[in-house]
Amino acid sequence: MFDTVVMAVAGSAPAYSLAATTAVLVGTVGFAAPAALLYCAIPMLGIVLAFSRLGRIDVNAGASYSWVGRTLHPALGFLSGWALIVAATIFMVAGSLPAGQLTLALVAPDLAADTALATAVGAGWFLMMLLVVLGGARLTVRAQLLMTGVELLILVLFIVGVLMHRGAATAFDWSWLGFGHFDGASGFASGALIAAFYYWGWDVTSNLSEETRDSRRTAGVAALVGIGVVFLLFEAFTIAVNVVLSAGQIGAAGGANVLALLGDAVWPGIGGKLLIVAVMLSSIATLETTLIQVTRSLFAMGRDRTMPAALGAVHRRWNTPHMAIAVVGAVALLLFVAATALGSVGDILDSAVNAMGLQIAFYYGLAGVAAVVAYRGLLLRSVRDFVLGGAWPLAGAAFMFWMFFESLGGLSGTTVAIGLGGLGAGVVPMLWYWHKGSSYYRPARLDAARALAATGPYGLPRQRHRDTEGNETLATDF
Repeated sequence: MFDTVVMAVAGSAPAYSLAATTAVLVGTVGFAAPAALLYCAIPMLGIVLAFSRLGRIDVNAGASYSWVGRTLHPALGFLSGWALIVAATIFMVAGSLPAGQLTLALVAPDLAADTALATAVGAGWFLMMLLVVLGGARLTVRAQLLMTGVELLILVLFIVGVLMHRGAATAFDWSWLGFGHFDGASGFASGALIAAFYYWGWDVTSNLSEETRDSRRTAGVAALVGIGVVFLLFEAFTIAVNVVLSAGQIGAAGGANVLALLGDAVWPGIGGKLLIVAVMLSSIATLETTLIQVTRSLFAMGRDRTMPAALGAVHRRWNTPHMAIAVVGAVALLLFVAATALGSVGDILDSAVNAMGLQIAFYYGLAGVAAVVAYRGLLLRSVRDFVLGGAWPLAGAAFMFWMFFESLGGLSGTTVAIGLGGLGAGVVPMLWYWHKGSSYYRPARLDAARALAATGPYGLPRQRHRDTEGNETLATDF
């Protein structure tokens, strides 16, 4: 459980998300940044509940790819998995660039603005994490314990430092947590879309379910704890940015320099460098969790023959989907080369964050609906089942879809092209492998009432001699 909570926190990458996205969020909604994070967290909890409940009745590395396909429609399930793959692949560049830029900021500050050099250094970190992921889940978790532990320690120290800081640029105002600072519904949707990117990544616990002890319970509980931890950190630091830094300072800093600026303001001299270390560790750690998400999703697709079967191969020694890892590495390195022609690090992050927000909203929304459909026969058993299994996940899904469509009008043409074009590209492999007769397109329906009828607490079968991993096959598992 502890390991899985660490993975959930590392997946959301608190320091990286704050550094890479704060300038974009403040530039979009101004002082309403804390409110955007708050009001996105409430429906996001509904999606966390949906993943938790679906994971109890179907342990699958593909997560939403499997669940949506078996409850709504296989085509929607494939596109749900494809959306995660596209978002994660874009993130390989969006996550590696700050890691490279921050490494240069520590060792050679004058070179930190060089996009080509930052890309090269970031690619080096990416390849290192690729090897760690190739080495297996145990090695991955050990690396996360070190990186995420140091990152969280630094962030907590800075929260204490901000509380003791004197000389604020702006006095704290409770209106920052209200709706007054948003520029209408479209402004709120744009802010919420960026906030969704902040939280994205906790669902790595579901993609690791086939490699986790007692995962029917562990994956969901760890995701809930992880989202709670990162929510508190996001709110604390976003409010700190509003209080300590002026809008002009945030705009001038841009990109991953906002936290460094905050660090220098709170603890002149050493503060900026400490937060640079935290963001660098967070960037590297979340590269690792994102690699797990995309490679496990591709593994599930290869196993189901909805993508080339080689992607479903598992290395005999390391027990990892080595072919999927190799393909992701090759594609990401090509994107690194392309990124050097797209402009500054800040420009790349701006377009990438918004494009990934569209992908995230799409597959999270489908998962929320899938949970309601899967548990439809159990929703009226009690008020708890109705709220936690029906109303909240459905409200979360509705919010995700509203945010998806409402924000389209306010995004640049490049961002929309990346977001929707990447999603549309999945139609080609979907139709090809559907035509080839993959059994995925003739699914065993996912029905919670039937699956849980013969189970005990947390979805564990009622039998004397059960698998110690807690991942026994239920009636509706593949």
